[in-house]
Amino acid sequence: MDIKSYFSKVRTDLASHDFRQLSQYQLDKPQYFNWVEDIFYPLNVESFPSDRALIWRYGSQEKIYSFKEIYESSNQLLNLMRKHGAQAGDHIYSLLPLVPANWLSFLTTIKGGFILMPTATNLSARDLLYRFESLFPEIVISDQNGAPKLDEAEQQFGQKMKLKILTDGAREGWISMSEAETESTAAEAAQTKADDPFLYFFTSGTTGLPKVVVHTHFTYPFGHLTTSAWVGCRHGDVHYNISSPGWAKFAWSSFFAPWNMGATIFANQVSAFVPKEQLEAMQRYEVSTFCGSPTVLRMLIQEDLTQYDLKLRTSCAAGEPLNPDVIDQWEKGTGIRIRDGYGQTETTCLAGNLPGQLLKPGSMGKGTFMYDIGIYDEEGKEVPPLEEGVICIKLDEQRYNGVFVEYLEDPERTAKAFKHGLYYTGDKAYKDEDGFIWFIGRNDDVIKASAYRIGPFEVESVLIEHPAVVEAAVVASPHELRGYAVKAFVILREGTEPSADLAKELFSFSEKGLAKYKVPRIIEFPDLLPKTISGKIRRIELRAQEATQKINKEVATHEYFHEKY
Repeated sequence: MDIKSYFSKVRTDLASHDFRQLSQYQLDKPQYFNWVEDIFYPLNVESFPSDRALIWRYGSQEKIYSFKEIYESSNQLLNLMRKHGAQAGDHIYSLLPLVPANWLSFLTTIKGGFILMPTATNLSARDLLYRFESLFPEIVISDQNGAPKLDEAEQQFGQKMKLKILTDGAREGWISMSEAETESTAAEAAQTKADDPFLYFFTSGTTGLPKVVVHTHFTYPFGHLTTSAWVGCRHGDVHYNISSPGWAKFAWSSFFAPWNMGATIFANQVSAFVPKEQLEAMQRYEVSTFCGSPTVLRMLIQEDLTQYDLKLRTSCAAGEPLNPDVIDQWEKGTGIRIRDGYGQTETTCLAGNLPGQLLKPGSMGKGTFMYDIGIYDEEGKEVPPLEEGVICIKLDEQRYNGVFVEYLEDPERTAKAFKHGLYYTGDKAYKDEDGFIWFIGRNDDVIKASAYRIGPFEVESVLIEHPAVVEAAVVASPHELRGYAVKAFVILREGTEPSADLAKELFSFSEKGLAKYKVPRIIEFPDLLPKTISGKIRRIELRAQEATQKINKEVATHEYFHEKY
């Protein structure tokens, strides 16, 4: 089966939530592949030229692109870039807020044979300089807020970029994107091989320094058919994914998953996240499929969801494990059960609870149809049900999926990830007897206290069910007797003050929901938690902080100890 026929067949099955035959379809991998010309154009632009591809909103501003309009606008941008010397193989940093230029840059990159590196807007010039040392771009696309940082990093690096494109206004040394409006709406596609790289991601660095993940023209867009299956959108849906550009989740659910299916993408740019305004926007634009992180969902369920006339058909969540309490409250308020899913910057959706299928609250679901997923030990042996190990993907040259090809110029890290004929995700989990996967934590996030191994998520999940708690992060704290004790960093709701009585209450609350060995022995109430730019808690910083304090015999402000410490 050729690639276009494969996409068409899978798209039909996914639209009807018929997942039975998906893993049986045979595909002939093409030598050359360009997702924009081979999939996006024939299945969306040619088939539904007037249908809405993108709805962008920012305050009172609104811009709607049809599939034909956004395709032609990306052609104009490609022609402008080529006029100023851009060539296939050039590297592009995009440093953009949630504006239409994100979607144009993706389409232009793929069609033009460039390599895109989406970059978070809140990086500093120093952060950018670090990234330049890993890979210096020939081209950058940014707005007025990002341009000065890029200029500063460029100057410090001591090398000149070929082309700098500004999305708004004017700036010395930059080309205005508005100049593309005078270019032809037709453009010739670059001849891109299926295995050519087109997308680089810097990982968020939850457990260490960022790594550059390399994805290719064929595997990544093709692999996101599993993401499309999990998200559950289809042609005619208005899909809303709350994610910032610069991170893999944006490419997952704000680009490939919906456009693989011909759905409309809703982009709601905001200056600050206000739950009430988010729900009002979802109501106004009749969002039918929704994806957000558990952190976002915990904020949304603070509102009375029953007061909104939502048109949701399905909802899902990813980015961190989803605790059952959020699932229950969302379902009570909307009538829709959130479906958890799992994947990485290095992959597409690996496992998920798919629409219409049996799910177990708290589980990330089962492996999706492109992936042969198991739980393995470090020697490459699959472990039995209910025994913890590392989530791995069995590699098969005849079975295509969305796994990355390497960490750029880092053969040592690449070799650690690919061994024994497996891809090691680095995430701990176990499978139950029914094949559902239950997340435990990252390899280096797992706590070992008094010979017990404790996953931080399950402790955090209990703590945030307490009405006084907004967020929690659990790490190992050095202990003279036990080796390590479980410590919880707890962020309280506004208006709630830290106290010994509240800490005692949280200790007791934890004892009701956890095995005794998992109960926190220390609770600290910090003002905030260290996080990556994408919003993930950096437990690595908390662990380092704990080690430093114990060496120096320091006790943090608002730190309280369990009576059994």
